[in-house]
Amino acid sequence: MKATPKVSANRENEMEISTISSKGQVTIPKKIRDYLNVRTFDKIVFIPLKDGQVLITTKQNSATSLFGMLKHRKPKKPVSIEEMEGIIRVRRAKRGMK
Repeated sequence: MKATPKVSANRENEMEISTISSKGQVTIPKKIRDYLNVRTFDKIVFIPLKDGQVLITTKQNSATSLFGMLKHRKPKKPVSIEEMEGIIRVRRAKRGMK
């Protein structure tokens, strides 16, 4: 028996349906992506439940998993507080702010 793949949101009794491709891929409908607040390259977790349903949620990364993420950027010379404040003043002036 072939199961019908469904992705559903428990928001305002809305149901979204998606089809499994020949490669086993499923496109998550935009409403569901927005509801889960997921973007390209985010991880999705599928948790099988005992009643035959599957819970779909986002994978939460720990802060330590982000370590080294920006290593590819060239280190810049440290900026003093006074230099930062000066740059902020100049940019605010350009925008017409005080």
